[in-house]
Amino acid sequence: MYLLLAVFAYFINAGVYVADKFLLSKKIHSSIAYAFYVGIWSVFNLALLWFWPWSPNARELTLDLLAGFLFLVTLVFWYKALHQSEASRVVPIVGALVPIFSFILSFVFLGETLNQQQFLAFIILICGGVLISIKQTKLYIYQRVINRIKEIIGDIIGEVPAGARPTSRLIVNSVAAAVFFASYYVLMKYIYTYQPFVGSFVYSRLGSFAGVLLMLFVPEWRRLIVEQQQGAWRRPKNMFYFLTIRLLAAAAFIMINYAISLGNVAIVSALQGVQYLFLFLIILIVSARFPKVLHEQLGGGVFLQKLIGTVMVCLGLYLFIS
Repeated sequence: MYLLLAVFAYFINAGVYVADKFLLSKKIHSSIAYAFYVGIWSVFNLALLWFWPWSPNARELTLDLLAGFLFLVTLVFWYKALHQSEASRVVPIVGALVPIFSFILSFVFLGETLNQQQFLAFIILICGGVLISIKQTKLYIYQRVINRIKEIIGDIIGEVPAGARPTSRLIVNSVAAAVFFASYYVLMKYIYTYQPFVGSFVYSRLGSFAGVLLMLFVPEWRRLIVEQQQGAWRRPKNMFYFLTIRLLAAAAFIMINYAISLGNVAIVSALQGVQYLFLFLIILIVSARFPKVLHEQLGGGVFLQKLIGTVMVCLGLYLFIS
């Protein structure tokens, strides 16, 4: 059950990522402000306690609030990376690393393991998801890759070249987002093991809400938040669009958390490969219908690459289910 739930949640998330990229590019030009407006709605999860009342003790509340705050930090790094580059560059980095970090952390702290077939499916899903996400793979540009790495990290005792700094920041933000995503998933799995799902989920959302309130105490961040509020939300259409996307994102987020509470953290994370398949299909459809909004290049062997990635994702999902 949790596999199908996760797949459906990732289908919703694929559409949300396309919309988020559009908002960050066209409407909101600050990852801090965007994370603030995403996190501020967390307080409305309190309404769930009306139907499923529950009160945590001090230790449980501390863990719940920490998890929510951790997720807010994750959003900041994720939106920074998404704002700095194309989704086709950010998604493969974060998407490939989150399952790996999740597997390591869940093994160390939760004692979760995968059997031989699950581990094979885990690897296939990650590789298939990366093939779908990246624009193009060329195996003959080894030297160019080496030179690019040298440009990014610089000489051992020298500075990173100015031209490579944006790429360096993108990698740092993407890796940080992956680490925090994985840490959040593993911590929530631990919480769900000892606490009721709805109650712990709601109190963890309060941690995110408390975090966005703390953001207002940083003068520079407060200025960015106010400026975006005065600009991006001036038109009611923008606010309606944002709220619709956030409701869909909230539904997917709840389903992913519930899937984590039922199953293996590493497996749920690895199923993001299915999300990249949905993301590719959505971008393909939208770019064909609205080429000025999104454009997906499929020449130069890219279509074959993505087709192979699609087959791998389907194979990985089959291995998990069978």
